Amino acid sequence: MKATMYEWIKAFHIIFVIAWMAGMLYLPRLFVYHCAAENRSAQSETFKVMERRLLRAIINPAMIATWVLGLWLGWLGPASRYGWFASGWLQAKIVLVLVLSGVHGLLARWVKDFAADGNRHSEKFYRIINEVPTVLMILIVLLVVLKPF
Repeated sequence: MKATMYEWIKAFHIIFVIAWMAGMLYLPRLFVYHCAAENRSAQSETFKVMERRLLRAIINPAMIATWVLGLWLGWLGPASRYGWFASGWLQAKIVLVLVLSGVHGLLARWVKDFAADGNRHSEKFYRIINEVPTVLMILIVLLVVLKPF
């Protein structure tokens, strides 16, 4: 059976969402461990490299691809002449993805803070922040699968 363009776009959207979420869940965990490392130590410098590479090589490109493919899917959707954009569930999803993107921005800022040995937060703070992308992901998946409105 020949897959449609919509199905291909959806498959790649899901792949990039998984990559984005993996990075969003791993980066705060690195921050937790980085907090325990002494500034300018070999361990701290290693964490800086890991954080920067994770952000630049995985999280940023995955977020961009997720947004581009997701918007494309929304446009191609069958709900109306405006695609899925007329659907309440997609509008709610977009709001949650905007919040997730804001969290992404905060993580990027904290990578810069750690790189400058200027972290201002505790291990406990990053442990709590680590849960925010998980909660957002659960809500987003429920909206997409259940399409409650």
